Amino acid sequence: MAVFESQIDTGSELYQKNQEIYGSLLDTWKERMEQVIGGGRQTLVDRHHKRGKILVRDRIDRVIDTGSSFLEFSTFAAWGQYGNELPSAGIVTGIGLVKGTPCVFIANDATVKGGSFFHETVKKHIRAQEIAEANRLPCLYLVDCGGAYLPEQDRVFPDRDHFGNTFFRQCNLSAKGIPQISVVFGGCTAGGAYIPALSDQVIMVEENARIHLGGPSIVKVAINEDVDGETLGGARMHSKVSGVSDHLAATEDEALSRLREIVGELNVQRKDLDLSADIADPLYDTEELTGIVSHDRKIPYDAREIIARLVDGSTFQEFKPEWGESLVCGWASVHGCRVGILGNNGALFSESSLKGAQFIQMCDQRDIPLLFLHNITGFMVGTDAERGGIAKNSAKMVYAMSTARVPRLSIIIGGSYGAGNYGMCGRGFRPDFLFAWPSAEVATMSADIASNVMLELRRSKQKSGEAPPQELDAIEKAVRDQYGEQSDPYYATSRLWDDGLIAPEQTRDVLGLCLRIVTTTPDRDKFSPVFRM
Repeated sequence: MAVFESQIDTGSELYQKNQEIYGSLLDTWKERMEQVIGGGRQTLVDRHHKRGKILVRDRIDRVIDTGSSFLEFSTFAAWGQYGNELPSAGIVTGIGLVKGTPCVFIANDATVKGGSFFHETVKKHIRAQEIAEANRLPCLYLVDCGGAYLPEQDRVFPDRDHFGNTFFRQCNLSAKGIPQISVVFGGCTAGGAYIPALSDQVIMVEENARIHLGGPSIVKVAINEDVDGETLGGARMHSKVSGVSDHLAATEDEALSRLREIVGELNVQRKDLDLSADIADPLYDTEELTGIVSHDRKIPYDAREIIARLVDGSTFQEFKPEWGESLVCGWASVHGCRVGILGNNGALFSESSLKGAQFIQMCDQRDIPLLFLHNITGFMVGTDAERGGIAKNSAKMVYAMSTARVPRLSIIIGGSYGAGNYGMCGRGFRPDFLFAWPSAEVATMSADIASNVMLELRRSKQKSGEAPPQELDAIEKAVRDQYGEQSDPYYATSRLWDDGLIAPEQTRDVLGLCLRIVTTTPDRDKFSPVFRM
């Protein structure tokens, strides 16, 4: 494959301006990341520690293999909502290696509303289970959960994809032979009790861990029985009397160590990935990515320059480089894993749509995963475009992408608007993984176009003369404010429209981990469930 020769002048005024502005985006990202992970709730953290309990991310660190990475999902879930009192939606999810086996972690944070489930908590929990199912990854539940947050019951309890769906998925994951292991660290009441109860194996920590469908107060109201929490559902009772728990641990460290032992004996089989060849780093520094992405959406950048800083050895075999030039397509490797890449160099015309459809089909035929790098205003509009069949040709690309059997990954770098988001495998098309940069924007269209459209609609409805200028100004301001707020990457990631907001220099490693997961997933469909009757 050809080695890409970068045309970027790192001393140019545009490059320097891009880096300066992106640097401020990353400063904001880092500050907010620190706030989400540990800031603002020291009293609750201190109380947690006094109970002999370990913080949720520290628990995960003690389970995953030493020196390995943890790929966390949706760290900014619920950001800007609930008065910012629900960091990470009260739950930490992600993928980590345990005894060499990649596992999905679903871990409640009891320092955030007692680990209770809000709307975004449920959504994040379900998304982790989706990833586990698609890639046949064991689920490790670190349970410290008070069940559904009662004031949110209409957004948490009754609907198809609400709290009950997490249990439906857990049952079916087990039935498909995907291990479900729980460690219980604190009180698990009502719906929270079903997470361990539906697991294949359960570990409970003595003194702190409890499981009961109804707590002491509910028992008192329901049957007028006075009972303390430990007698009702303590770890020792469930390990020695009820049999709900399979293992009793004296401390959290002992419980986490036991969890590692159990994972080590799961006999999980994954495909072998030949990584015997040396993996070359990109020829160009990943830190240059922030100087390439334009601070002004109207100033284009070359997707090849992004690709050259993500792929092994900056080598890229481009497909149809002289045709359909607004879509860059080609093959490369990331951390030794083959991948077919599609990157935007402008709006998608009929030619680039047909090129994309053909490229996707070839990758599907050759069993090569797909990577979409979003910076797309949409499919081309206008008389010439319509006469050229853009409606049909864009649909061909959407169809090819939708029905591709190979894994699909998406990175939203810049704008991802309208049907362009669809053609490039946006969230609605269920990519295996989708991450965004702090420069990302997802919307039906840009704020400029949306405001102009609404103004034209208002003028067209005016029967006599022009609409008053102040009315038009108010419409324009309202639309710009709405699109400005809702296009913000933190607005999107707060609502789990992506799997996480990552820094550009992290992208290569994140993609490498995801590609190794999707390319080693076993092709097995007949398993026996574990019946806990």
